[in-house]
Amino acid sequence: MMRARIQPAVVGATGYAGFELTRLLLSHPHVNTPVLLSRDQRTDASLADVYPKIACEGRGDLPFEPISWESLRAKGVDVLFCATPHEFSREWIPEAVDRGFRVVDLSGAWRLKNAAHRAVYGFSDADWRCAALDDSAVYGIPELHASAIRNAQLVANAGCYATSVIVALAPWVRGGLIDIEHGIICDSKSGVSGAGKQPTPKTHFVEVADNLSAYSVFGHRHTGEIVEQLGIVSSSLQFTPHLLPIPRGILSTIYVRVKDGVTANELNASLKAFYSGQPFVRVFSNGRLPQIKFSLNTNYCDIGFAVAPEGRRAVVVSCLDNLIKGASGQALQNMNVMFGFDQREGLQ
Repeated sequence: MMRARIQPAVVGATGYAGFELTRLLLSHPHVNTPVLLSRDQRTDASLADVYPKIACEGRGDLPFEPISWESLRAKGVDVLFCATPHEFSREWIPEAVDRGFRVVDLSGAWRLKNAAHRAVYGFSDADWRCAALDDSAVYGIPELHASAIRNAQLVANAGCYATSVIVALAPWVRGGLIDIEHGIICDSKSGVSGAGKQPTPKTHFVEVADNLSAYSVFGHRHTGEIVEQLGIVSSSLQFTPHLLPIPRGILSTIYVRVKDGVTANELNASLKAFYSGQPFVRVFSNGRLPQIKFSLNTNYCDIGFAVAPEGRRAVVVSCLDNLIKGASGQALQNMNVMFGFDQREGLQ
């Protein structure tokens, strides 16, 4: 049932995605000012200390509060957002769910159903509740799973790369229009914010500027998400991510073999029909291809494709903002579905 206003709380608002999420929540017409929770239990700082522009925008000085289940209950918190490392989410969320809170987790802690895929995170699974949550968590792409998200207690927000690939391919894979056995090659490129706020030797300015590099070949964490959500075997997908020298944005170029007799018009019609009525997927027609700048700072996932002259090869290009549709915007979109709001609320 839709409520007049709901009370969110955010853990991890100091990170890039957590800050974007907080900013979006502050503009949502059906949401109260979010409670910001500190993982290290500090209360001597505020969001404006980390991001001064939020105070300059007239949003006030939002303080951090220690995590207290009693306080969250007293404040009437309806939904908890975790923009946290996957280790923290894996440890903390079982108790949140046990206490009856609805949760949207932006980490990779609960996205994967297959234990072999989940092994990339190295979870110890000491808490017996984890296995139950692995089964019950709903994968958070509203265009694919809105009905399950609506009643979910735990939504595992989809990964940024994974969203760009899954949204682009789901209509064709489900419609049987492409030859999966021939293999799918996905060449994805992301801005540096996709690596998170914590710096590493590979994300320093001097390493990234004027450069383009591949990484995590045959071992990226989002590979399992793509395989599971598309219902294909791992050996049919080659996914290679690259780091672009830009702050944000993802462009995925995906190469597929079209089945005999399938035309470009059928491919286009499949995308249009699948995403009819979906406000945040834009399908480009007539050979037009998306660019990162078209979806930057929006919650849109843009899709366009081209077919080779002989009609057997197709290239589909998918673009999104990794911090919005790839993280915080999709989290808010999931929240809208969970509480019966229009998916566009707070995102336009």
